[in-house]
Amino acid sequence: MSLIDWSDALELGVDQMDSTHREFVVLLNALAEVPEGQVLSAFDAFYAHTVAHFDQEAGWMQTISFPPIHCHTAEHEGVLEVMREVRGHLAAGDINVGRVLARELAIWFRDHAATMDAVLAQYMKARGAESPSAAKAA
Repeated sequence: MSLIDWSDALELGVDQMDSTHREFVVLLNALAEVPEGQVLSAFDAFYAHTVAHFDQEAGWMQTISFPPIHCHTAEHEGVLEVMREVRGHLAAGDINVGRVLARELAIWFRDHAATMDAVLAQYMKARGAESPSAAKAA
């Protein structure tokens, strides 16, 4: 059973952001569902995506001078810090901590997308920057 099912409620109206968020959901669900022997590799794929995902959003925020950039990026860094710590536990063989992380990030993601990312998406659209090329020009 998936931790998160993609729905219209998660759509923010910025195509690349929505696409990246869909991939986040797929990889998060995979982390929760893979057999024990594949948890570390699923985690590594999810972590790599999450770093790129957060870097992508940070780039947009910088380009459009997003006022609450520091709050948003600080939250991202907190998530990445926890993920790096969990990686150590997974490498030591504590597979369950990866499953716990997946469940907690599912809750976090719903809230983060509905609040911080929704505000970012609205700001991008108001600035005419709903695509990466438009964000660079804004």
